[in-house]
Amino acid sequence: MWNECVAMSRKVHSLNRTVVEKTTCGPAQLDKLLTEARRSMAWLREGSSVPQQQTIRDFAKSRAKSLKDVKAGLPVRRRAGMPRMKRKREALPSLNYTVRGFRLKDGRLNLAGGIVLAVVWSRDLPAVPTSVRVYRDSLGHWYASFVVTVRADPLPATGRVIGIDWGVRETATTTSDAHDLPHPEHGRAAAQKLARYQRMTARRATPKNRPDTAGYRKARKATAKAYKKISRQRQDTARKWAKRVVRDHDALAVEDFRPKFLARSTMARKAADAAITATKTVLVEMARKHGRTVHLVHPAHTTMECARCGARAKHALPLSERTFTCTVCGAVSPRDKNSALVMLVRAGLNPAGVDLVRPATC
Repeated sequence: MWNECVAMSRKVHSLNRTVVEKTTCGPAQLDKLLTEARRSMAWLREGSSVPQQQTIRDFAKSRAKSLKDVKAGLPVRRRAGMPRMKRKREALPSLNYTVRGFRLKDGRLNLAGGIVLAVVWSRDLPAVPTSVRVYRDSLGHWYASFVVTVRADPLPATGRVIGIDWGVRETATTTSDAHDLPHPEHGRAAAQKLARYQRMTARRATPKNRPDTAGYRKARKATAKAYKKISRQRQDTARKWAKRVVRDHDALAVEDFRPKFLARSTMARKAADAAITATKTVLVEMARKHGRTVHLVHPAHTTMECARCGARAKHALPLSERTFTCTVCGAVSPRDKNSALVMLVRAGLNPAGVDLVRPATC
């Protein structure tokens, strides 16, 4: 279904280049094509129409995102605004079922088309699910991800606030020394093992358009298992740290940092290993789940401003200089700690529990 959507969109795109009257190939037009295809193809009729329609919706979202990236001037490696074809041996299967395509009965998941699955539940569902996505990961494990309405679980008030600054040397530097998050370096610890698996995969690679050998599949699975372990370690570290921060503070001033530029610098590998964006996402989700206030602070000039007097340095500090010295009031503090205090000031929070800090007066 996905490849049919790509083919029809490419066909319409080519026609629009040659004719004056523009035609469209949106979800409504693709739904009509799906109805005609189900009439003519018996094997397509055997499957449920719900995941087939949701595949069309997923394609429309992917196409809209690609077009948005093109308009924003972001680099796009494939044809502008056009998702790519998927190969059966490479693409991971994923089926999305809306509320009319599944039901839960006696602890089992019943999918449209007469499919009954025995699910190993990780936890009880907090509410009635509205949709479910059944997918397979790189290790061959199958998961069912439910969409439910989650109620807030507020924590008792503490009367404390915290400012958080993201970095590479330390993943998160805060105004509280007890809540700093050092760089976990999970990827670096597994680098030697990953390199061995990747060399093994390269040696056993098969030519294009030929079936993969058993040795190649085994090497690729070992590589995927190592990457999955690193991903779970990063997620576990981020969730434990976020829960501790949210439990001890009522309001969070978080730097709204987007480390895309780090991918083009010499710190790309270490920044990727820190998983700053994933950690920030976990922190924001955890804070909103427990009823905490989150202030996303714009990161511009946060390393150049003095948290005590609000004066801004005339020149940006090089990364090698780790101490911030204000030329106006003479305050001296670690560079990242000063940035974390600036987060509190910019968020309008009263940093009463922080020494030698007051809101900026200029």
